[in-house]
Amino acid sequence: QVQLVESGGGLVQAGGSLRLSCAASGRTFSNYAMGWFRQAPGKEREFVAHITRSSSSTYYVGSVKGRFTISRDNAKNTVYLQMNSLKPEDTAVYYCAATRQNLLATLESEYDYWGQGTQVTVSS
Repeated sequence: QVQLVESGGGLVQAGGSLRLSCAASGRTFSNYAMGWFRQAPGKEREFVAHITRSSSSTYYVGSVKGRFTISRDNAKNTVYLQMNSLKPEDTAVYYCAATRQNLLATLESEYDYWGQGTQVTVSS
């Protein structure tokens, strides 16, 4: 089992920045690739970003590319999502997730463990 706890969400004005953190415990963190998803009100949960076990590769959904950066610190068992130039449409609950597969994973079904989510609200 892997337990994931997100933090760092909050209210920010458009154009601002936030850094989300996701702390993992349980199994060996470096054995899992990590992803961030988000779910806006009334919408389905969508993929945001992915990072491989050793940080050798990252991938982003087009709407956040160039604004968001996913990173991880395996020594601290933590994955981060740096979000810059935030827009009102980024408002959502953000979830981190862990997957045993190291290949790119963008589907919810490819992930094995999920955090409880953290709210990000961007005001215009």
